[in-house]
Amino acid sequence: MIMVTKEEAIKYLSDAPAEQCFWANDGHVLKNISELAGAFLQMNKDIYSYHANKEKNDFSKWIGDIIGDKKLANDLLSSKTKDSAVKKLNSRLALLKKKAE
Repeated sequence: MIMVTKEEAIKYLSDAPAEQCFWANDGHVLKNISELAGAFLQMNKDIYSYHANKEKNDFSKWIGDIIGDKKLANDLLSSKTKDSAVKKLNSRLALLKKKAE
């Protein structure tokens, strides 16, 4: 298991540059993984499925490419359901927040 450093945790929790925010299909603009976690709770299945399906996973791509957290990106990529993605995201978020203290 690869441990994340305090510096990495702080970086992963930071806001993405304005031009690289996540634009959800329902109009929400998300700047960081905390906002993504909040959006997941409100997001209906259709919006989630638009971004995460057999062909693509926009959430995983954004987190891997823009946020830089490859572990979380892989976790989301392997999630087959929204509930699974929410659990993995919240678990990672809790760990990162604890590490960033």
